[in-house]
Amino acid sequence: MSLPDTHTLMYAGAYGLIVIGIAGIVLNRNLVRIIFGLAILEAGANLLLLLATFNDEARAPIMINGSMPAVMADPVPQALVLTAIVIGIGVIALALALVVRVHAAYNTLDIHEIRERLEMDISAAAGTDLPYSADHPEPAVRHTEAAP
Repeated sequence: MSLPDTHTLMYAGAYGLIVIGIAGIVLNRNLVRIIFGLAILEAGANLLLLLATFNDEARAPIMINGSMPAVMADPVPQALVLTAIVIGIGVIALALALVVRVHAAYNTLDIHEIRERLEMDISAAAGTDLPYSADHPEPAVRHTEAAP
């Protein structure tokens, strides 16, 4: 049995990061874990973009002694990934700042509890009953006013 080559391992790692990131987003109820899942997904997508344009024989497009390399690396995907990393850091920082504000307002990071409390706050401010769907199972106790 032979070992897989480096390209196969790198692609498997990129796809693995993407799958782990998606699972972290979909399966968690904690907002911080969801944001970390987003960061892992972003890292996998960036790695996949770089791997898609990788060439073993490519060299930097720099003239050395008046000659150019025969196969040059394309700098555009590298620039795109660098830009994506910077934007991703900004998005994650903003998301974490919003999580801090949500935690200060609702004292929880569970998305289901936050949604229930947010719906109660909105319905109390609007002076209406909580939203209700006939398709949703009836809760044991129906909330009609906002939590203190």
